[in-house]
Amino acid sequence: MARILAGKDVVEALREDLAGRVEALGERGVTPCLAIVRVGERPDDVSYERTAVRRAEGLGVAVRRFELPADATQAQLEAVIDEVNADTAIHGCLLFRPLPSQMDERAVCDRLDAAKDVDGISSASLAGVFADTGEGFPPATAQACLEMLDFHGVPVAGRHAVVVGRSLVIGRPVAMMLLARDATVTLCHSRTEALAEHVRAADIVVCATGRARSFGPECFRAGQVVLDVGINFDEEGALCGDVDFAAVEPVLGDDGAITPVPGGLGSVTTSTTMAHVVAAAEAAVR
Repeated sequence: MARILAGKDVVEALREDLAGRVEALGERGVTPCLAIVRVGERPDDVSYERTAVRRAEGLGVAVRRFELPADATQAQLEAVIDEVNADTAIHGCLLFRPLPSQMDERAVCDRLDAAKDVDGISSASLAGVFADTGEGFPPATAQACLEMLDFHGVPVAGRHAVVVGRSLVIGRPVAMMLLARDATVTLCHSRTEALAEHVRAADIVVCATGRARSFGPECFRAGQVVLDVGINFDEEGALCGDVDFAAVEPVLGDDGAITPVPGGLGSVTTSTTMAHVVAAAEAAVR
């Protein structure tokens, strides 16, 4: 039976670390503050916002919400981003995407001050990830993958990692972050030939395609560590990952490990966002 890499243990470790740092900031008269910017009422955005607010409140991180209607203009959203950038009491910003079709998403993302870009959405933040300069913040989900591996003592240096998915939200950033940790990285995607063969060859697999249970037991072998980033709903409306967990977990064997969905990387992502907010607050008062 494979080891289950539960997110709750990572979240608790992060919470303990952040609680002390938030207290230290409070002694200096600083309350870390996260701005949440949402356009429209997409159910998944609203749900994640509630989760983020609960996590923030539990840590003593203040939250300011900026809500715009789905038909808001580019200028209206840019005005909100400018307000966030100018407010020294706000240390981080979480902008929900995708934005409505009438907006230039890249222009909005790049308008956000990289120092407050706690989810790594701006070109400046991504440049820091790809150049490994340590500047800015990586996307929270990509960072959550590294937090999961570190907490559970999974070695990265010298290992072969296969990342399936090439988005700027997770696939490409996490590939670069694993490379910076001295892993040998293969980046695959939906057009990769013999995809299952590539996945089976890996020591560490990151599945980030957004296709429900699209990776079955034929893609895996014993001893692998599998990080399932997918957040999907199957035909019956049940939450599931990109990996067919029930079929794949036995294949990994006693030496393997896998993240569940739910209960895996999703909760760690939220905590990682809060860690970035606290780090931004610390940087602002140095």
